[in-house]
This record gives sequence, structure tokens and C-alpha cells, in this order.
Amino acid sequence: MLVTRRIPSSVLSRLEAVCEVDVNDSPGLAPADLRSRLQGKAGLVCVLTDRIDEDLLESVQELKVVSNIAVGYDNIDVPAAKSRGVIVTNTPDVLTEATAELTWALILAAARRIGEGERLVRSGRWKGWALDFMLGTELRGKQLGVIGRGRIGRAVAARASAFGMTAVLAKTDMSIDELLVSSDVVSIHTSLRPETRHLIDRKALARMKRSAILVNTARGPVVDEEALAWALKERLIAAAALDVYEREPIVHEELLGLENVVLVPHLGSATRETRTAMIDLAVSNVLAVVQGRPPITPV
Repeated sequence: MLVTRRIPSSVLSRLEAVCEVDVNDSPGLAPADLRSRLQGKAGLVCVLTDRIDEDLLESVQELKVVSNIAVGYDNIDVPAAKSRGVIVTNTPDVLTEATAELTWALILAAARRIGEGERLVRSGRWKGWALDFMLGTELRGKQLGVIGRGRIGRAVAARASAFGMTAVLAKTDMSIDELLVSSDVVSIHTSLRPETRHLIDRKALARMKRSAILVNTARGPVVDEEALAWALKERLIAAAALDVYEREPIVHEELLGLENVVLVPHLGSATRETRTAMIDLAVSNVLAVVQGRPPITPV
């Protein structure tokens, strides 16, 4: 078994009780190193930054299962795996609440200009309270538009009433175009597929309200970052908040210089409780397969 990142010893011991385990202690594995270390292995526990493509799968004949520590699996060529009899699993459900909470943290940060204000205080440029200083926008009475009807999207929508907002889901309550036109906050929770890449482009952004906020905690390439920078600079939308990016960890240079965008480093599932639960589920999946049982959460 190859594990591409360090995992808690309590979880690692479950693997070691069943099979020989090769754990990578470095921050990541280069493609050539991943290919080399996967030779002769029956199972792989990996993360979303590990590319499991057709060439890699072709080179590892003994591989039985790829267990991704993530709910998304766009880093894995699933059809190529299926054609070779390699089972692919992910970790849904366990990160739903943490990601929904982070989404609301971003919505509030963008609406109330938290990042901008925090930078002002730290720089020593704050001159004191003023009646018209750094005014944000309230959420009460506004519409939250959710693009993505999966577990996380529904969990985000379920919290809207706590802030006095009305939540609508694309393709359930209205079309995506109607949602873009009418929503005060647009939150993205769709998976990355060919049809969702750059779903939010210049045309989509131009359809949104000038007072609207865009939030993305799904996958970076769903939003065209160049188009987003243009829309923010032109004030076609009021603000944005991003947890994911097109070319992580690289962020579009123009976004870095804008005050009306909140940028955080892919923290959606980053709580101790959730990451531990994700790792535990990934290990349970890989153990099930190598022991001849059905996987718990197959893709």
C-alpha cells in the first residue's frame, strides 16, 4: 500500500495490521516518484493534488484500488481506472458541514469587508471610527443562489434562514441564468466536469447584480479567474470570496491586488475533526477492497 501523505498514527496502524505500508513523508510526490513507488502496490491512498492519469494507471499492473482523501475526484481518470478494473473511492458526507461553515465564513467576510478591515488595522492605517467608514452590506432579506445541488450545496442553503436570507438552488428552483440575475450572493458547489469548467465566465459575471457577491468553495476552474478579476475591477459585481483556484497554489496576479476579494488557501474541509474523518474513511475504503469486501463509498 502507498500513502502519499502522512496520516495519523492511529489510522496508519489499521493499515499496517493488514498490509505493508509505504508512507511518503514529503509534502508531495513528483509524477515520476509516484509512478516508481506505486510499482507492486495493490492500493493507493492519495489526495487531490496527486494526478492519477491513464499513463500512471497503465504502468501499475497490480493496483486494485485508488482511495482519494477528498469528495471531488477530478484528479483521477475514473474511466481509465474502471477499464483496468481499478476501484476508485472518495470521502463524501464527512466534509459537508465543515465546508458549509467555511462557505458562510467567506460570505460574511465578503459582505462585511473583514479581510480589508483586518489588513487596514495590521498596517497601522486605521484612523478611528467614522459614520461612513468601510460600509458593507447586510444579508437579511437578500437571496442566496446556490449552484450545485449536492450535499454541500444543500447544507449551505439550509443555513440561509439563520441569516434572514432566502436560498434558491440552480436547476431546482430556477435556471442558472435566472439565479445569476436575481441573487445577491452566488455560491458555487458544483463538481468540476467539462461542462462546468469556466461556468462562471465574463458573460455569467455580466449577468449578475452590481451589488452581488460571488463565492467559490468547489473547484477553482469552475470560475474563470481572469474574467473574475475583470468583473471586480469594473465593479460589475461588488465582491468575491475564493477558497479554490484554477492553478493552485498559484492565484491570478490581478486578484492579489484587489481589495474586494477574499482569498483563502483551500480551507473548506480544514478542521481537525473533518480531516481525520476523511482519512479514516479513505483507509476504510482501501482496506475493504484489499480484503475482498465492497468499498464503502465508491465513485
